[in-house]
Amino acid sequence: MRGFTGYLQNSSQLIQQASAKKLEDIEIDLLCEGIFRHYGFDFRQYARASLARRIQSFMELENINSISDVQNKILHSQQVMERFLLNLSVNVTSMFRDVGMYLAFRKKIVPVLHTYPSIRIWHAGCSTGEEVYSLAILLQEEQLADKATIYATDINEVAIKKAKEGIFPLQVMQTYTTNYLKAGGKKEFSRYYTAKYDHAILAPELRNKIVFAKHNLVTDSSFNEFTVIFCRNVMIYFNETLRSRVHHLLYNSLCRFGTLILGHQETINLTPTRLQYKTLDEQYSIFQKRA
Repeated sequence: MRGFTGYLQNSSQLIQQASAKKLEDIEIDLLCEGIFRHYGFDFRQYARASLARRIQSFMELENINSISDVQNKILHSQQVMERFLLNLSVNVTSMFRDVGMYLAFRKKIVPVLHTYPSIRIWHAGCSTGEEVYSLAILLQEEQLADKATIYATDINEVAIKKAKEGIFPLQVMQTYTTNYLKAGGKKEFSRYYTAKYDHAILAPELRNKIVFAKHNLVTDSSFNEFTVIFCRNVMIYFNETLRSRVHHLLYNSLCRFGTLILGHQETINLTPTRLQYKTLDEQYSIFQKRA
């Protein structure tokens, strides 16, 4: 009898869990639809498990009890929406974070860039700017800065505003210095910033080469033709349909023989444009457009 009672209890718990999961899916669908209709940001095809985790994290930060309450607050407050976007798009980032990629870029891409009369680089999903400024330093050291323009875009206006400032906590500069040297840095890293109180202010010569702008990879179109495109660790949150759409956008935004650089764990395999690229560095996901 006890075994049967336990079976009924377990069955009841499974039913309740399934019901709660179904309700959560409905709430997420409604939240995404509301955001799309009101703000134009389309999260409807983001990977569901990742999106659910980000929403739960936001609820904890904001002390909100349900996804329905998240929707209510977001639709009635631009400030809440901005905080939600920041939480949704935040990535672990630092200057010269993936040192191997920068070494590969110096060795395999820089010589090619010297053959161009001008260079346009798009850094899609720039977050708060650490990797963009790393690229600006690299270009300066490789005598490419004078003919290069970096277009740094992100979905989040708060992140873009912080990136524009080029100000970072002084306490992280030691780590950044170590990364810089491992990534092939050629000078004293301290020459690229000024220490003031407990912050490091990056040199104006770096910021002057960067154009920051808001751009949504999901809904916006191409806005230029680029020599190099960085789109690193952005599409890991997208489902297959959305990734395919963004890959088409990136391909159409590259010039002939242009370079696409994805995140360390990302690849063009199983994408609709995979046959249109030549692999330059498989380990660091560096690809060249064939035509």
